[in-house]
Amino acid sequence: MSSLPLLSRQYFDGIYIPALLLIVGTFIVKREWLIFAFPITLALGVLKYFRSLPKKFLKPDVFQELELKEKTIISHNVAIYRFALPTPTSILGLPIGQHISIGAAIAQPDGSSKEIVRSYTPISGDHQPGFIDLLIKSYPTGNISKHLASLAVSQSIRVRGPKGAFVYTPNMVRHFGMMAGGTGITPMLQIIRAIIRGRAAGDKTEVDLIFANVTQQDILLKEDLDSLAKEDSGFRVHYVLDKPPEGWTGGVGYVTPDMITKWLPKPAEDVKILLCGPPPMVSGLKKSTESLGFKKARPVSKLEDQVFAF
Repeated sequence: MSSLPLLSRQYFDGIYIPALLLIVGTFIVKREWLIFAFPITLALGVLKYFRSLPKKFLKPDVFQELELKEKTIISHNVAIYRFALPTPTSILGLPIGQHISIGAAIAQPDGSSKEIVRSYTPISGDHQPGFIDLLIKSYPTGNISKHLASLAVSQSIRVRGPKGAFVYTPNMVRHFGMMAGGTGITPMLQIIRAIIRGRAAGDKTEVDLIFANVTQQDILLKEDLDSLAKEDSGFRVHYVLDKPPEGWTGGVGYVTPDMITKWLPKPAEDVKILLCGPPPMVSGLKKSTESLGFKKARPVSKLEDQVFAF
């Protein structure tokens, strides 16, 4: 569905005014044709309206190509990659909380190539038509992340989706407790932004986020997170560093049960814990949440789970 109100300028310029001109012109030139002009005008208006609706790009079972339009370097191994959708009004068609698959044929040591597929969550959303933004950290052993880092503007990637067991709906819980490490911030940010955008429509969900990193320089999108926290009193972010600088006032070391107790909501039926980060971190946090009274996390999370790992 289009998010534009029916009285928006786009509809006036593209549908209402041309329709009015057609009716008035027919009245002036040949009044007896008005009986035909009204249904024709209505049919053309409806056709133009549906053509103006955003087109969803993703197909769950088919890889499609997207061209790299812009690359913004964040650090020596992190960048935001902007890929163009087919038209300026196209949307990715990704439900909040889900992710996409990126596939590429990666050269192997023996000279052959192997199809590698990895999952990523865009930091943009369907409220931003025409493009998608991916925040990617390139690892020395990362097949797809290294491939993306090597791309030049105008080169393409192959994408399919949506994927994932989690789909956010407004007020699905009273309070989210989120814990993320490194690029695990991307699905959290997607959900946080959706919640804050939904405030005007009645989304009252509270969010507390623990974001763990090695150094202060490793904190991705800190300005965005701090800006969202300043803008919205229902969202709070708590930073944890393994190697903090002098004078650091946030958490230090690994995320502990004490930090979870201090910063995140207590176990309740209307509370959900979301986890995303390196596997050892997620594994440890599953044990910590269980020790604090949350329901035991499954090896593969389902939407209804109290502790959900992306």
